[in-house]
Amino acid sequence: MSKQIEGFLGISEDRKKSRIPAKLDLIQSGTGLFLGLFMWAHMLFVATILFGEDVYNQVVHILELRFMYDSPNMSYVTSFLAACVLVIFFVHAALGMRKMPINFRQWQIYRAHATRMKHGDTTLWWIQACTGFIMFFLGSAHLIIIITNSDQIALLADGTLGSAERVYSHFMWLFYLVLLFAVELHGSIGLYRLCVKWGWFEGKDAKATRKKLKKAKWILSIFFIALGLLSLGAFLKIAMN
Repeated sequence: MSKQIEGFLGISEDRKKSRIPAKLDLIQSGTGLFLGLFMWAHMLFVATILFGEDVYNQVVHILELRFMYDSPNMSYVTSFLAACVLVIFFVHAALGMRKMPINFRQWQIYRAHATRMKHGDTTLWWIQACTGFIMFFLGSAHLIIIITNSDQIALLADGTLGSAERVYSHFMWLFYLVLLFAVELHGSIGLYRLCVKWGWFEGKDAKATRKKLKKAKWILSIFFIALGLLSLGAFLKIAMN
């Protein structure tokens, strides 16, 4: 009976609200922070292709821990890490879906709120929601590809670069082009909103800090998108040659 009362009123018999929403918010923030920082680290790793195939290959082998045991089977380290990221990704996506408008009435409320207030952060939230929807499909597919083909990331036995071949074949470069913009926009906006939500770097003037954070967000978005485009172009050039 107490659970039914709490379901209708939102409070328990002792007049206390459930802490579950706050805990879910904390988990969502934590997984989002991890994925955002992982995204930047991943982009820097991929960008090593700009220094040549040998440098990229060496970095892949370092991440596979081949300095501890030099064997092709060490590519399974990448598979394991990608599987862990996929689980965290699904948890974050499931928690993020709680706040999406799920019917026409909720959509009307959101549109009225955004139109009346003309609030920049509300627009950023909508961009984040749309890119998150795209990422749920493309990001999942990319991680599954890495999990099942972790042995084809670095140089293959025939001398070709596995990652370059994957990007070039079957117009997969278009897939990664869309994923690049979705990931970088979603991640940078998410990290910005985390700083605002939890008061990180707030200082004495919260309004001025928010302005600086938003500027930093756009600088980082442009930097990582440009870096991603250059890396994608390098993979395509290698595959075509």
